Amino acid sequence: MWLVGLIKKGFPGRFLFAKLTRVPFIGKAIDHWLFEGDDLLYLPKDRVISLNTPVDVPDQMILPSQVVEHFIEKANYHWIMNKCICRDASKCKDYPIELGCLFLGEATLGINPKLGRRVTKDEAHEHVRRCREAGLVHLIGRNKIDTVWLGTGPSNKLLTICNCCPCCCLWRILPHIAPQISAKTTKMPGVEVTVNGQCTGCGTCTQGVCFIDAISLVNNHAVKSDACRGCGRCVDVCPNGAIEISINDEQFVEKTISRLSSLVDVS
Repeated sequence: MWLVGLIKKGFPGRFLFAKLTRVPFIGKAIDHWLFEGDDLLYLPKDRVISLNTPVDVPDQMILPSQVVEHFIEKANYHWIMNKCICRDASKCKDYPIELGCLFLGEATLGINPKLGRRVTKDEAHEHVRRCREAGLVHLIGRNKIDTVWLGTGPSNKLLTICNCCPCCCLWRILPHIAPQISAKTTKMPGVEVTVNGQCTGCGTCTQGVCFIDAISLVNNHAVKSDACRGCGRCVDVCPNGAIEISINDEQFVEKTISRLSSLVDVS
């Protein structure tokens, strides 16, 4: 608990920490200590469908949230945090602080009960549903830093499902952290974000929406960089419908599940 308190107090300095990862030797040590073996993916919101999926059969649609639902069903242990440590530390007023991370796997048995509680599968499903309704974006994968601050492990027995907002998430440091660490947090297979000709250059999408600073105005037109993690928040805020997100791989759910299953055993 003392470490949790220290993290909360030091949270505003996370950008300085991120810059330290670019210092030779220091960055290598931080990578080994906190990020070794990591693989995290942002899941776009469920309104996104595969390009080759008929839109007139919604009951047959394959949705990004099915990745989360798969692991909730497969897991024997489910743990919900009492609050989001990032939003709590930042005193976030835009998104619910009480909607914390969901952790799955045997390593959850080592988490201090003061931080959260073990729940049923139904409670876990309800939790992630509430997170999506609140506008939060799922980040799922193996995240070694969680085993460190939670004092549990091993990493291959803990699956992290963060429910992120654009302003407070720890991963707001991605534009500043060392490239070899940043590269461990990616978008889902097949996700594409594009800007069409309806863009008027209003700049709404550049105003604190993208946590990775992947979109900017060039000659009064929004331009997306390769840093995009495909969360889709810019799509939501565009007043002109000028930003589109799609999934061009019909097997994106299966590929994501297979990729994460090779890293973390939640059974």
